[in-house]
Amino acid sequence: MKSRSKILIIAGSDSSGGAGIQADIKTVTSLGSYAMTAVTAITAQNTTGVKSVFPIHPKEIEKQILFTCKDINPDAIKIGMLHSHEVINSVCKALKKINNKKIVLDPVMVAKGGSILLNISALKSLKKKMIKMAYLITPNIPEAEILAKKRIRNTNDMIDAGKILLRFGAKNILIKGGHKKSKNIEDIFLNEKEIKVFKNKKIKTNNTHGTGCTLSSAIATFLSCGKPLKKSCELGIKYVNQAIRFNQNYGKGHGPINHLNSIVLNKKYL
Repeated sequence: MKSRSKILIIAGSDSSGGAGIQADIKTVTSLGSYAMTAVTAITAQNTTGVKSVFPIHPKEIEKQILFTCKDINPDAIKIGMLHSHEVINSVCKALKKINNKKIVLDPVMVAKGGSILLNISALKSLKKKMIKMAYLITPNIPEAEILAKKRIRNTNDMIDAGKILLRFGAKNILIKGGHKKSKNIEDIFLNEKEIKVFKNKKIKTNNTHGTGCTLSSAIATFLSCGKPLKKSCELGIKYVNQAIRFNQNYGKGHGPINHLNSIVLNKKYL
């Protein structure tokens, strides 16, 4: 099977394998594309939470991006955990040199267990610099609340928060509705011209570790293969929902999803 496209992933590592750059690689590979990486931080974590975060020096992150792309030019870029304003500045500097327009930014701020992964100065840099560079940003409800400085209780609040983010220079936004307590999940896609609601039945499970990382990587992969942005979002949501349905019960906390849901293994490998 030949890779359909090439994706550069800029994100932090998750030692438990359910989220972060590990989930990104699994997603891109499962969807038939080739994954490259620039690691921004190393975390010691499992399904119950994050024990520690060891940051990679900003210059080394920049080197990873530029040296990788000098050899293999990515068709799209997915960005995840950027824990400091120095890292954000280095990544922005590198991205300007690459000049790739298909950038999907997942503004990772809080881990599933509640650990804060982005400090205040980094938040300011994210809003001032990084959001403008992205083609799509994919905050969940808590992240959208922090970015927009607005409490989100319902769908209209999600749309209003999205409009605030558009004023920061965001081109396209997908606000993920999984944190809302309801029978259905509504993910809101919007830009200056349109608003689209993706509505799906909520799957009852505690095993959703890495869904945000997985969704943004899936969207970047579909986008890199030439799919329109809205269609890429629809397909990405479908892939994540299928991965959640497998309900893998690994670990004592928020277990991982099944990234292999899109793969049918040849019997000779079983």
